[in-house]
Amino acid sequence: MEMTTWLPVAWFAVIGFGVLMYVVLDGFVLGIGILAPMAEDEEQLDVMMNTAAPIWDGNETWLVLGGAGLMAAFPKAYAALLSALYLPVLLLVVALVFRGVAFEFRFKAHRSRRLWSVAFGLGSLLAAFAQGVILGALVQGLQVVDGQYVGGAFGWFSPFSMLTGAAVVFGYALLGSTWLILKTEGREQTFARTLTRPLVVAVIVFMGLVSAWLPFLDSRLMARWFSDGNFWWLSPVPLLTLGVAVALWRSAMHPRRDLPPFLLTLALFVLGFIGLVLGMWPYLLPPSMTLWQAAAPASSMGFSLVGLVVLLPVILGYTAWSYRVFRGKVRADAGYH
Repeated sequence: MEMTTWLPVAWFAVIGFGVLMYVVLDGFVLGIGILAPMAEDEEQLDVMMNTAAPIWDGNETWLVLGGAGLMAAFPKAYAALLSALYLPVLLLVVALVFRGVAFEFRFKAHRSRRLWSVAFGLGSLLAAFAQGVILGALVQGLQVVDGQYVGGAFGWFSPFSMLTGAAVVFGYALLGSTWLILKTEGREQTFARTLTRPLVVAVIVFMGLVSAWLPFLDSRLMARWFSDGNFWWLSPVPLLTLGVAVALWRSAMHPRRDLPPFLLTLALFVLGFIGLVLGMWPYLLPPSMTLWQAAAPASSMGFSLVGLVVLLPVILGYTAWSYRVFRGKVRADAGYH
């Protein structure tokens, strides 16, 4: 197989892996922020934030990897995507910065502590919503002609992208609640368990709404699923998703099961990601730009891949080490400085 054939596929896998790692790792931190306004008091919010305090700022590494990989390996897609989604991407970046500043300042502030709590929640909510809008616009399809985006500044705005924005907010909230089940005890864990079942229902409803909307979109995603008998080959993905949702519903209130709800929520996100990739393949920017049309020269992709082979194990090793060091429950008397 020629390099021009397999290198774009390899880079697509790398970028997809980076994005998925960001979603599952930073998703629960954003979920904690989304749930922050529901905390009973500032002390409870302290515990919630302390579960993520040692590890949250390393998660953006995966977002940077995905973005930098897209620019290096698929510059045409990067240019068109940024042109189309400039406003939601700007909102995402500003919200992430706002969330990060609020996270740090809240633990140092005294009189303005409540204000930074609100800022943490608002930044997390906007960042999650912006990610959902970007996803919805990508699934719906971008108006690209001869490699150039021609849809206008608000071409991403649609009822469908607003729906996916809300869906991601609730999905991250579910990740946050199941993470709190895993990492806390006492009233914080009770608080998280109480929220988890309604969030499971909300996430399944949103997944159903998004799936029901797809036939009405001019999107190759739906064609891939329902043409040429593909549905029978791809049907294990939605069936597994339904099975995972049922298992999550049952484990959410089990008093001795702290880890399964989080793992099952991660499985929901992974299955959703797999379904998205299966529907989009081989398009990087549906419905007009494939991997090979968007790819950089093979020499550029090969050179970048050499650096990635060195860098990726370091990132994976650091991430695994940090989660291992800070494993276990977070007590109410634990502090972040």
